[in-house]
Formats: sequence, structure tokens, C-alpha cells
Amino acid sequence: MSEIWLATGEATVLAADGQYTDAMPEVLIGHVKGPVGQAFASMAGQVAGHPRMFVIRDLNQQVRPATMMTTKMTVRSNDFVELLGGVVQAATGDAIVDAVAEGIIPKDQVNELVMIIMIWLDPRCATDPNLDKRDLYRTNYEATKLAISRALKGEPSIDELIANRKTVTHYALEGVFDA
Repeated sequence: MSEIWLATGEATVLAADGQYTDAMPEVLIGHVKGPVGQAFASMAGQVAGHPRMFVIRDLNQQVRPATMMTTKMTVRSNDFVELLGGVVQAATGDAIVDAVAEGIIPKDQVNELVMIIMIWLDPRCATDPNLDKRDLYRTNYEATKLAISRALKGEPSIDELIANRKTVTHYALEGVFDA
């Protein structure tokens, strides 16, 4: 595989019934000397309500390629931060390491690449007394690995997007337009 300067991917994995654990990561992958590397470096430090952290699998186990995760929503509680820095970060880290182990991310480039992953975590998770942390892990693991794979494969292709333009509609448009 040639050098990766900027690749993007996203995926959605839906929660089990009755859970608020949908995962919708958006991924930027690129060379440390390119635009993703520059964006990665500029993310050092914190922004109120949008924590940024290196992805680790556990204490002293930062993943490779180095990955920064942040939220797509404003964080308003310590319980939310605990889920983000706990289950979600662990699932994200495991997905990254497995993506390298499975050849999705080229192992020989892990020290030349960086990733930024924007995480969606439904605010209701933090207050749900019936939160299924296994499902939260599952959705984030599966969606992160899929988003990385899509980024590095350039999926969906423009040909696929053109071919399904009239048959696939955004879920939020249901009832807005006639089919």
C-alpha cells in the first residue's frame, strides 16, 4: 500500500433493542507529516465540553497508529466522561489493534500514521440505569473497525454512491419527500 495522506471513513452500528448505544464514529487517517498529522498535533489540549484523549487499550497501552479521539457532542457530566474514557475508549482501542492485526491498517506504517476519531455517544447513556455496557462496547468496536476499513478502501466508491442515489435515502428524510 502506498503512503496514506488523508483518508476518511464512517460507519454506523445500531444498538440492541432498548439501548442508546448506537455507534457512529468518523475517522481521519493520514501520514504524520500530512494534513491529518497537523490536525492531530493541533488537538493537544482540551476544549470545554469536547474532551480529547489518546486512545489507549488500558493503562500504559497506547494504540498504534497513535489515535486521538474526541466527541461529536458536548459532554456535560462526569458519568458521560467515564463511559467515554472507559468502555468506548477500550472498544475503540481494541478495534484499532485488531485492524492492524488483520491487515486493514498496514502494520509497517503504524508509526507513520495518525488517526483522529470523532465519537458519537448518546447523552442518554450516562443516565440510563439499564445501560448494557457490553452492547456499548460491541457497537463502538464494530463501527470503529468498519469505519477504518472503509477509509482505507475508499468506500463507498463514487460509482456506488451514484448507482444508489435514487434508491437510498437519508433516514431523516422519511416522509419529507415522496419516493
